[in-house]
Amino acid sequence: MAHIAKYSSKHSESIVAEDKSACERFEKEVDAACVYTNLPTSFTDGGQFGFGAEIGISTQKLHARGPMGLPELTTYKYIISGNGQIRNA
Repeated sequence: MAHIAKYSSKHSESIVAEDKSACERFEKEVDAACVYTNLPTSFTDGGQFGFGAEIGISTQKLHARGPMGLPELTTYKYIISGNGQIRNA
């Protein structure tokens, strides 16, 4: 996790582990928009999340400029767990 903290883009990070406590610690402590346990980061896609067409990505916690409402001030952290599934093309 120290390596991730130092070099991460803060976009998507993943751990493969059977130890539930290791997965829970990873999910809690890793600072990224999408944190995966036992899944590849290739699931990080607007279409996969049901957001429709992906028009861009942000690795910042606050990225909106100009007039802002509550949605622009909200940040999200997605916790995604699996059992080794892969994403089909």
